[in-house]
Amino acid sequence: MNNTQMDYKNIDRLWPHIHCLIVLAQQGSFTAAARRLAVSKSAISQRISELEQAAGVPLVLRTTRSVRLTDAGRRLVEDTRESFAQIAHSFEGVQSLSVVPAGTLRITAPVAFARQQLVRRLPEFMQRYPQIRLELDMRDSLVSLTSEGFDLALRHIEVPPDTYVARELCRTRTLLVASPGYLAQYGVPENPWELETHLQLHYPRQQGAAHWIFERRHGQPEDRAATIPVRPVFVANNSEVLRDMACAGRGIALLPDFSAQHAVQAGELLELLPGWRPVSVFGHHIFALRPYAARTPRNVRVLLDYLLEAFAGGFEGRASS
Repeated sequence: MNNTQMDYKNIDRLWPHIHCLIVLAQQGSFTAAARRLAVSKSAISQRISELEQAAGVPLVLRTTRSVRLTDAGRRLVEDTRESFAQIAHSFEGVQSLSVVPAGTLRITAPVAFARQQLVRRLPEFMQRYPQIRLELDMRDSLVSLTSEGFDLALRHIEVPPDTYVARELCRTRTLLVASPGYLAQYGVPENPWELETHLQLHYPRQQGAAHWIFERRHGQPEDRAATIPVRPVFVANNSEVLRDMACAGRGIALLPDFSAQHAVQAGELLELLPGWRPVSVFGHHIFALRPYAARTPRNVRVLLDYLLEAFAGGFEGRASS
């Protein structure tokens, strides 16, 4: 009995150490893990060393350039991270019982969308709810919300994954644009096939040969789509960069409307081929995704309500489709 009690006592004191290992695995470095947990780098290193000593096996492989887990470390993280995530969500649920929404909300969103549309809408939310602290992570890949501790993800996609609760914030569309200066020099394309003779600025979506596909906006079912081979003069996986290159007159680009919005309104970019619709380029929706939970924390609920309000009109200045 005494040995069993001693074992529980030893394990109980290691819960913070295991949490450190999980955060280290998520962040990929001792420096980033220390920043996430608001402790010193040496404190993280000491807890990992103590955890390895208690486990009796190495859990982390350290080099001068990287940190990665051993097989034992990966197994420990995989077996425990969901439990810690559930603890966090349960605690947030208790916090949500407060009359005043409070606590930390972690949001992840695509880089271009966050910079151009989301960030400028957040100050009003922060003014309404001063006791809510926001952490914004900008990345284009869809991460596991539960395992990485995100409360909400904003995604520019066509169909939301069924592993999350999804709410559509607004619809978007893809625009074919070029600057007035470029069009004055190279001419205005009258149909998609003429794009083959123009300078193309391209957002890569997959490996192999690239194509732009267009269909008539108000055509008949028998109308054929136009598939245009792309031989771009410039490639970038960021719509802001492509927008800036298009504004500089370096070619024609396909952009999401939220990236092109201000440049089109200012006359720096002109929309081309209004009778045609680009197909399979960017998603047609902005979704807010959250993990499944029996009860939505109050702070998540007020943020989601605010975003639904803020994006209800879509992106102003768009032509009707």
